[in-house]
Amino acid sequence: MSTAATLLALVLSLPAAAQPADGYKPAAAAKARTGPTLPVGKCINLSNTLETPKEGEWGRPFRDDDFRIMKAAGFSTVRIPVKWSAQAQERAPYTINPAALRRVHRAVDLANAAGLNVILNVHHYDELTSDPDTHAQRLAGLWRQIGENFKDAPPNVWFELLNEPHSKLDDSNLPGVWGAALAAVRASNPTRPVLVGGQNWSNLASLSTMKLPDDPYVVPTFHYYEPFDFTHQGAHWTSNPPPWGRTYGSEADKALLARDLQTVKAYMARSGRVPILGEYGAMDDPRVPVKERAEYYHAVSSAFASIGVPSCAWGYYSGFRLRDDKGWIPGLLEVIASPRP
Repeated sequence: MSTAATLLALVLSLPAAAQPADGYKPAAAAKARTGPTLPVGKCINLSNTLETPKEGEWGRPFRDDDFRIMKAAGFSTVRIPVKWSAQAQERAPYTINPAALRRVHRAVDLANAAGLNVILNVHHYDELTSDPDTHAQRLAGLWRQIGENFKDAPPNVWFELLNEPHSKLDDSNLPGVWGAALAAVRASNPTRPVLVGGQNWSNLASLSTMKLPDDPYVVPTFHYYEPFDFTHQGAHWTSNPPPWGRTYGSEADKALLARDLQTVKAYMARSGRVPILGEYGAMDDPRVPVKERAEYYHAVSSAFASIGVPSCAWGYYSGFRLRDDKGWIPGLLEVIASPRP
């Protein structure tokens, strides 16, 4: 059989997504032929909390009962983004503030106690993306300390080396940056699963171009905010925010999602790996009707669940929020899908 025919056969052997017009139906969680298969299930991000320059700056600090609330809502995994670079010395050995370490430990411990898996990452390390040569060793130094501090964590605590590489950090230099950081992790955590995302903000296309480290416990991850002019309309933190008023659910939107699913299916067939969709979501502003957001969260989570790929919604209480002071925003929580166990 030719290489092309073999690839086609592998693609067709993966869970088949239902046609968009019929609605996507969650399939069984896909099993990796290469690398770990993580039991992510239904996943949520602890957004705009520990990845801010100072906790509480972009929203309220996390509360001890937040993780029990997530678990009671049906989530199995929480992704905890952390801006470690704001909590560490600039020069070697890049010592992390002990109070910051204790705060992150508390979040991880509470999440585990509530019965949640944890994805713990390095988030918003802007200096690294703008100057990789200078900061690559600092990233490794951070991970040496994070790894040592969490070496006794349960096996369902997983690491993610860096959120959304971009700017000057791309396929040309990522392998070297990953190599140093992963070696630092492996010094204390030889078999703990580690997530790795590619260039251009870890967009879907990065799956096809990134070279993963030669490590049996590495898992690829990507983010999905398409169509951007819907998900980020009015986003003041972007350089050129799309205008307000974009709705979701057109035939063009459905066709785009269907094409993107085929891209991920082809990657899975070719690589044997099951990637994790680490972030997706849409602007939470009164100018975006909740029913539009619900349509988006349902479409994206259901679509990727239909090929067995888990997804982590952004976010919890702040930043594309799913919950506010009154509770879960009606119409959102119930439409989020995940692969069947």
